[in-house]
Amino acid sequence: MTKRILVTGGAGFIGSAVVRLIVYESDASALVVDKLTYASNPATLRSVEASNRYSFVKADITDLDAMRGTLASFRPDAILNLAAETHVDRSIDSPADFVRTNVVGTSSLLQTALDYWRRLEGEAKDRFRFVHISTDEVFGSLGAEGQFDETSPYDPSSPYSASKAASDHLVSAWHRTYGLPAIVTNCSNNYGPWQFPEKLIPLMIANAIEGKKLPVYGQGLNVRDWLHVEDHARALLRTLDRGKPGERYCFGGSEERTNIDVVRTICKVLDEMNPKPIAHESLIDFVQDRPGHDLRYAINSGKAARDLGWRPQESFESGLRKTVSWYLENLDWWQSIRSGVYQGQRLGKLAAV
Repeated sequence: MTKRILVTGGAGFIGSAVVRLIVYESDASALVVDKLTYASNPATLRSVEASNRYSFVKADITDLDAMRGTLASFRPDAILNLAAETHVDRSIDSPADFVRTNVVGTSSLLQTALDYWRRLEGEAKDRFRFVHISTDEVFGSLGAEGQFDETSPYDPSSPYSASKAASDHLVSAWHRTYGLPAIVTNCSNNYGPWQFPEKLIPLMIANAIEGKKLPVYGQGLNVRDWLHVEDHARALLRTLDRGKPGERYCFGGSEERTNIDVVRTICKVLDEMNPKPIAHESLIDFVQDRPGHDLRYAINSGKAARDLGWRPQESFESGLRKTVSWYLENLDWWQSIRSGVYQGQRLGKLAAV
Protein backbone atom coordinates (compact mmCIF):
# COMPACT_ATOMS: atom_id res chain seq x y z
CA MET A 1 0.00 0.00 0.00
CA THR A 2 1.17 3.49 -0.83
CA LYS A 3 2.11 5.20 2.42
CA ARG A 4 4.35 8.12 1.43
CA ILE A 5 3.35 10.23 -1.56
CA LEU A 6 5.49 13.07 -2.92
CA VAL A 7 3.34 15.60 -4.77
CA THR A 8 5.19 18.06 -6.98
CA GLY A 9 3.22 21.22 -7.66
CA GLY A 10 1.20 20.42 -4.56
CA ALA A 11 0.43 24.05 -3.74
CA GLY A 12 -1.33 24.51 -7.07
CA PHE A 13 -4.96 23.98 -7.97
CA ILE A 14 -5.06 20.25 -8.75
CA GLY A 15 -2.09 19.34 -6.57
CA SER A 16 -3.60 20.85 -3.44
CA ALA A 17 -6.88 19.01 -4.06
CA VAL A 18 -4.91 15.75 -4.17
CA VAL A 19 -3.06 16.59 -0.97
CA ARG A 20 -6.24 17.46 0.89
CA LEU A 21 -7.74 14.15 -0.22
CA ILE A 22 -4.65 12.24 0.93
CA VAL A 23 -4.78 13.83 4.37
CA TYR A 24 -8.56 13.75 4.83
CA GLU A 25 -9.44 10.39 3.31
CA SER A 26 -6.42 8.09 3.66
CA ASP A 27 -3.74 7.12 6.15
CA ALA A 28 -0.91 8.06 3.79
CA SER A 29 1.55 10.92 4.26
CA ALA A 30 1.99 13.68 1.69
CA LEU A 31 5.10 15.75 1.03
CA VAL A 32 4.50 18.77 -1.20
CA VAL A 33 7.34 20.04 -3.36
CA ASP A 34 6.52 23.40 -4.93
CA LYS A 35 8.60 26.37 -6.01
CA LEU A 36 5.63 28.70 -5.33
CA THR A 37 5.18 30.44 -8.67
CA TYR A 38 2.47 33.04 -9.24
CA ALA A 39 -0.23 30.30 -9.51
CA SER A 40 0.82 28.44 -6.37
CA ASN A 41 -0.60 29.52 -3.05
CA PRO A 42 0.16 28.19 0.45
CA ALA A 43 -3.41 29.08 1.44
CA THR A 44 -4.64 26.09 -0.58
CA LEU A 45 -2.94 23.83 1.99
CA ARG A 46 -3.79 25.72 5.16
CA SER A 47 -6.45 23.21 6.18
CA VAL A 48 -3.89 20.36 6.33
CA GLU A 49 -0.95 22.23 7.84
CA ALA A 50 -1.58 20.91 11.34
CA SER A 51 -1.56 17.27 10.23
CA ASN A 52 1.50 15.18 11.08
CA ARG A 53 1.00 13.45 7.73
CA TYR A 54 1.69 16.63 5.75
CA SER A 55 4.98 18.38 5.07
CA PHE A 56 6.27 20.96 2.61
CA VAL A 57 9.53 21.67 0.78
CA LYS A 58 10.04 24.74 -1.36
CA ALA A 59 12.05 23.54 -4.36
CA ASP A 60 12.17 23.56 -8.14
CA ILE A 61 11.97 20.16 -9.87
CA THR A 62 14.82 21.27 -12.15
CA ASP A 63 17.11 21.47 -9.09
CA LEU A 64 18.68 18.00 -9.09
CA ASP A 65 20.46 18.37 -5.76
CA ALA A 66 17.34 19.58 -3.98
CA MET A 67 15.24 16.76 -5.42
CA ARG A 68 17.81 14.08 -4.65
CA GLY A 69 17.96 15.23 -1.05
CA THR A 70 14.17 15.38 -0.78
CA LEU A 71 13.69 11.85 -2.12
CA ALA A 72 16.46 10.48 0.11
CA SER A 73 14.96 11.97 3.27
CA PHE A 74 11.24 11.36 2.57
CA ARG A 75 11.65 7.98 0.84
CA PRO A 76 8.40 8.13 -1.14
CA ASP A 77 6.43 5.11 -2.31
CA ALA A 78 5.12 7.23 -5.17
CA ILE A 79 5.60 10.53 -6.96
CA LEU A 80 2.66 12.43 -8.41
CA ASN A 81 4.11 14.96 -10.84
CA LEU A 82 1.76 17.94 -11.00
CA ALA A 83 4.47 20.60 -11.29
CA ALA A 84 3.75 22.46 -14.52
CA GLU A 85 3.07 25.74 -16.22
CA THR A 86 -0.51 25.31 -17.42
CA HIS A 87 -2.13 28.40 -18.92
CA VAL A 88 -2.38 28.38 -22.73
CA ASP A 89 -2.49 32.17 -23.03
CA ARG A 90 0.66 32.60 -20.93
CA SER A 91 2.41 29.99 -23.10
CA ILE A 92 1.73 32.16 -26.14
CA ASP A 93 3.43 35.10 -24.44
CA SER A 94 6.28 33.19 -22.72
CA PRO A 95 6.85 29.77 -24.30
CA ALA A 96 10.36 29.35 -22.85
CA ASP A 97 8.95 29.22 -19.31
CA PHE A 98 6.80 26.26 -20.34
CA VAL A 99 9.68 24.42 -21.95
CA ARG A 100 11.82 24.90 -18.85
CA THR A 101 9.29 23.60 -16.33
CA ASN A 102 7.27 21.13 -18.36
CA VAL A 103 10.04 19.60 -20.47
CA VAL A 104 13.35 20.20 -18.70
CA GLY A 105 11.73 19.92 -15.27
CA THR A 106 10.05 16.62 -16.08
CA SER A 107 13.28 15.24 -17.54
CA SER A 108 15.19 16.22 -14.41
CA LEU A 109 12.56 14.74 -12.11
CA LEU A 110 12.49 11.50 -14.08
CA GLN A 111 16.23 11.07 -13.78
CA THR A 112 16.15 11.80 -10.06
CA ALA A 113 13.28 9.35 -9.59
CA LEU A 114 15.09 6.69 -11.63
CA ASP A 115 18.24 6.99 -9.53
CA TYR A 116 16.15 6.75 -6.36
CA TRP A 117 14.10 3.77 -7.60
CA ARG A 118 17.20 1.82 -8.65
CA ARG A 119 18.48 1.95 -5.07
CA LEU A 120 15.27 0.55 -3.61
CA GLU A 121 14.99 -3.14 -2.80
CA GLY A 122 12.28 -5.76 -2.43
CA GLU A 123 8.72 -4.61 -1.80
CA ALA A 124 9.73 -0.95 -1.74
CA LYS A 125 11.01 -1.22 -5.30
CA ASP A 126 8.01 -3.23 -6.47
CA ARG A 127 5.41 -0.80 -5.14
CA PHE A 128 7.06 2.45 -6.28
CA ARG A 129 5.12 4.44 -8.90
CA PHE A 130 5.79 7.62 -10.87
CA VAL A 131 2.50 9.14 -12.06
CA HIS A 132 2.72 12.02 -14.50
CA ILE A 133 -0.38 14.20 -14.79
CA SER A 134 -1.07 15.67 -18.22
CA THR A 135 -3.87 17.14 -20.30
CA ASP A 136 -6.20 16.24 -23.16
CA GLU A 137 -4.81 19.25 -25.02
CA VAL A 138 -1.85 17.13 -26.17
CA PHE A 139 -4.23 15.42 -28.61
CA GLY A 140 -5.12 18.60 -30.47
CA SER A 141 -8.62 19.46 -31.62
CA LEU A 142 -11.66 17.29 -32.30
CA GLY A 143 -14.35 17.95 -34.87
CA ALA A 144 -18.03 17.72 -34.06
CA GLU A 145 -17.85 13.97 -33.36
CA GLY A 146 -15.63 11.54 -31.46
CA GLN A 147 -13.66 11.51 -28.22
CA PHE A 148 -10.04 11.28 -27.16
CA ASP A 149 -8.86 8.09 -25.50
CA GLU A 150 -5.59 6.39 -24.60
CA THR A 151 -4.88 5.54 -28.27
CA SER A 152 -5.40 9.05 -29.66
CA PRO A 153 -2.44 10.44 -31.65
CA TYR A 154 -0.67 13.52 -30.35
CA ASP A 155 -1.29 16.77 -32.25
CA PRO A 156 -0.67 19.72 -29.89
CA SER A 157 -1.59 23.23 -31.02
CA SER A 158 -0.15 25.63 -28.41
CA PRO A 159 3.26 26.00 -26.77
CA TYR A 160 1.60 24.76 -23.57
CA SER A 161 0.18 21.58 -25.08
CA ALA A 162 3.40 20.97 -27.04
CA SER A 163 5.43 21.16 -23.83
CA LYS A 164 3.07 18.75 -22.08
CA ALA A 165 3.19 16.38 -25.06
CA ALA A 166 6.97 16.37 -24.85
CA SER A 167 6.85 15.60 -21.13
CA ASP A 168 4.41 12.73 -21.72
CA HIS A 169 6.77 11.20 -24.26
CA LEU A 170 9.69 11.53 -21.86
CA VAL A 171 7.80 9.65 -19.16
CA SER A 172 6.93 6.86 -21.59
CA ALA A 173 10.55 6.70 -22.73
CA TRP A 174 11.85 6.41 -19.15
CA HIS A 175 9.50 3.47 -18.66
CA ARG A 176 10.40 1.71 -21.90
CA THR A 177 14.14 2.37 -21.81
CA TYR A 178 14.94 2.20 -18.10
CA GLY A 179 12.01 0.26 -16.68
CA LEU A 180 10.87 3.08 -14.37
CA PRO A 181 7.35 2.10 -13.19
CA ALA A 182 5.68 5.17 -14.66
CA ILE A 183 2.09 5.98 -15.64
CA VAL A 184 0.73 8.91 -17.69
CA THR A 185 -2.73 10.37 -17.12
CA ASN A 186 -4.56 12.86 -19.35
CA CYS A 187 -7.52 14.85 -18.07
CA SER A 188 -10.13 17.21 -19.43
CA ASN A 189 -10.62 20.78 -18.17
CA ASN A 190 -10.69 20.97 -14.37
CA TYR A 191 -12.68 23.45 -12.29
CA GLY A 192 -13.50 23.92 -8.63
CA PRO A 193 -12.31 25.79 -5.51
CA TRP A 194 -8.87 27.41 -5.28
CA GLN A 195 -8.39 27.71 -9.06
CA PHE A 196 -6.22 30.68 -10.01
CA PRO A 197 -8.50 33.34 -11.54
CA GLU A 198 -6.88 33.43 -14.98
CA LYS A 199 -8.80 30.30 -16.12
CA LEU A 200 -12.24 30.56 -17.72
CA ILE A 201 -14.58 29.63 -14.87
CA PRO A 202 -12.95 31.52 -11.97
CA LEU A 203 -12.24 34.52 -14.23
CA MET A 204 -15.89 34.74 -15.26
CA ILE A 205 -17.09 34.31 -11.67
CA ALA A 206 -14.72 36.98 -10.34
CA ASN A 207 -15.46 39.48 -13.12
CA ALA A 208 -19.20 38.96 -12.74
CA ILE A 209 -19.07 39.47 -8.97
CA GLU A 210 -17.15 42.71 -9.52
CA GLY A 211 -19.48 43.87 -12.31
CA LYS A 212 -16.76 43.74 -14.97
CA LYS A 213 -17.08 42.55 -18.56
CA LEU A 214 -17.01 38.82 -19.23
CA PRO A 215 -14.62 38.35 -22.19
CA VAL A 216 -15.58 35.37 -24.35
CA TYR A 217 -13.21 34.37 -27.15
CA GLY A 218 -14.64 34.43 -30.68
CA GLN A 219 -18.31 33.42 -30.59
CA GLY A 220 -17.84 31.17 -27.56
CA LEU A 221 -18.47 28.01 -29.58
CA ASN A 222 -15.34 26.13 -28.52
CA VAL A 223 -16.31 22.99 -26.60
CA ARG A 224 -14.65 21.62 -23.47
CA ASP A 225 -15.33 18.57 -21.31
CA TRP A 226 -15.49 19.67 -17.65
CA LEU A 227 -14.17 17.63 -14.72
CA HIS A 228 -14.49 18.72 -11.10
CA VAL A 229 -11.06 18.90 -9.48
CA GLU A 230 -12.04 16.64 -6.57
CA ASP A 231 -13.18 13.94 -9.00
CA HIS A 232 -9.80 14.26 -10.71
CA ALA A 233 -7.99 13.98 -7.36
CA ARG A 234 -9.87 10.75 -6.63
CA ALA A 235 -8.88 9.46 -10.06
CA LEU A 236 -5.20 10.07 -9.38
CA LEU A 237 -5.25 8.25 -6.05
CA ARG A 238 -7.11 5.40 -7.71
CA THR A 239 -4.32 5.33 -10.32
CA LEU A 240 -1.77 4.88 -7.53
CA ASP A 241 -3.74 1.97 -6.11
CA ARG A 242 -4.75 0.14 -9.29
CA GLY A 243 -2.86 1.61 -12.25
CA LYS A 244 -0.30 -0.47 -14.13
CA PRO A 245 3.17 0.83 -15.03
CA GLY A 246 3.48 1.68 -18.70
CA GLU A 247 -0.24 2.35 -19.06
CA ARG A 248 -2.05 5.60 -19.82
CA TYR A 249 -5.42 6.60 -18.33
CA CYS A 250 -7.77 9.34 -19.54
CA PHE A 251 -10.10 11.13 -17.12
CA GLY A 252 -13.04 13.22 -18.26
CA GLY A 253 -16.25 14.47 -16.74
CA SER A 254 -18.47 13.56 -19.72
CA GLU A 255 -19.80 17.10 -19.41
CA GLU A 256 -19.26 18.86 -22.74
CA ARG A 257 -20.26 22.52 -22.92
CA THR A 258 -19.53 25.38 -25.30
CA ASN A 259 -17.69 28.22 -23.62
CA ILE A 260 -20.65 30.56 -24.08
CA ASP A 261 -22.96 28.04 -22.41
CA VAL A 262 -20.55 27.79 -19.47
CA VAL A 263 -20.50 31.57 -19.08
CA ARG A 264 -24.28 31.86 -19.36
CA THR A 265 -24.72 29.15 -16.75
CA ILE A 266 -22.37 31.00 -14.39
CA CYS A 267 -24.44 34.13 -14.93
CA LYS A 268 -27.68 32.35 -14.11
CA VAL A 269 -26.23 30.84 -10.93
CA LEU A 270 -24.93 34.26 -9.86
CA ASP A 271 -28.30 35.88 -10.63
CA GLU A 272 -29.68 33.51 -8.00
CA MET A 273 -26.86 33.55 -5.45
CA ASN A 274 -25.63 37.14 -5.84
CA PRO A 275 -28.41 39.18 -7.52
CA LYS A 276 -27.65 42.61 -8.98
CA PRO A 277 -29.82 45.34 -10.56
CA ILE A 278 -28.99 43.96 -14.03
CA ALA A 279 -28.65 40.37 -15.19
CA HIS A 280 -25.05 39.15 -15.14
CA GLU A 281 -25.43 37.94 -18.73
CA SER A 282 -25.48 41.57 -19.89
CA LEU A 283 -21.76 41.71 -19.01
CA ILE A 284 -20.79 39.19 -21.72
CA ASP A 285 -18.33 40.69 -24.22
CA PHE A 286 -17.19 38.74 -27.31
CA VAL A 287 -13.51 39.44 -27.97
CA GLN A 288 -10.82 38.48 -30.48
CA ASP A 289 -10.27 34.74 -30.45
CA ARG A 290 -7.20 33.04 -29.02
CA PRO A 291 -4.52 32.20 -31.64
CA GLY A 292 -4.65 28.49 -32.54
CA HIS A 293 -7.77 27.96 -30.42
CA ASP A 294 -8.75 24.26 -30.51
CA LEU A 295 -12.40 23.73 -31.41
CA ARG A 296 -13.39 20.84 -29.19
CA TYR A 297 -12.06 18.43 -26.56
CA ALA A 298 -13.87 15.37 -25.22
CA ILE A 299 -12.60 12.41 -23.20
CA ASN A 300 -13.66 8.76 -23.24
CA SER A 301 -13.01 7.53 -19.69
CA GLY A 302 -14.06 3.93 -20.38
CA LYS A 303 -10.64 2.47 -19.60
CA ALA A 304 -10.50 4.29 -16.25
CA ALA A 305 -13.94 2.94 -15.39
CA ARG A 306 -13.02 -0.64 -16.35
CA ASP A 307 -9.48 -0.85 -15.00
CA LEU A 308 -9.56 1.57 -12.08
CA GLY A 309 -13.21 1.50 -11.07
CA TRP A 310 -13.33 5.30 -11.34
CA ARG A 311 -16.24 7.50 -12.37
CA PRO A 312 -16.86 11.18 -11.66
CA GLN A 313 -19.24 11.95 -8.83
CA GLU A 314 -20.10 15.57 -9.66
CA SER A 315 -22.31 16.66 -12.52
CA PHE A 316 -21.36 19.96 -14.12
CA GLU A 317 -24.43 21.61 -12.62
CA SER A 318 -23.72 20.43 -9.06
CA GLY A 319 -20.00 21.12 -9.31
CA LEU A 320 -20.48 24.58 -10.77
CA ARG A 321 -22.94 25.62 -8.08
CA LYS A 322 -20.46 24.52 -5.42
CA THR A 323 -17.70 26.41 -7.22
CA VAL A 324 -19.64 29.66 -7.54
CA SER A 325 -20.61 29.40 -3.87
CA TRP A 326 -16.96 28.89 -2.88
CA TYR A 327 -15.78 31.99 -4.76
CA LEU A 328 -18.56 34.04 -3.17
CA GLU A 329 -17.50 32.82 0.27
CA ASN A 330 -13.77 33.37 -0.33
CA LEU A 331 -13.62 36.87 -1.75
CA ASP A 332 -10.49 37.78 0.20
CA TRP A 333 -8.46 34.98 -1.39
CA TRP A 334 -9.05 35.78 -5.04
CA GLN A 335 -9.39 39.54 -4.62
CA SER A 336 -5.92 39.64 -3.06
CA ILE A 337 -4.62 37.91 -6.19
CA ARG A 338 -6.41 40.36 -8.47
CA SER A 339 -4.94 43.29 -6.59
CA GLY A 340 -1.45 41.81 -6.95
CA VAL A 341 0.00 39.26 -9.36
CA TYR A 342 -2.94 39.11 -11.79
CA GLN A 343 -5.55 41.80 -12.37
CA GLY A 344 -7.64 39.88 -14.88
CA GLN A 345 -5.96 41.32 -17.96
CA ARG A 346 -6.05 39.59 -21.35
CA LEU A 347 -3.03 37.36 -21.99
CA GLY A 348 -1.82 35.61 -25.14
CA LYS A 349 -3.11 38.18 -27.62
CA LEU A 350 -0.73 38.40 -30.56
CA ALA A 351 0.09 41.87 -31.75
CA ALA A 352 -1.34 42.82 -35.15
CA VAL A 353 1.09 42.51 -38.07
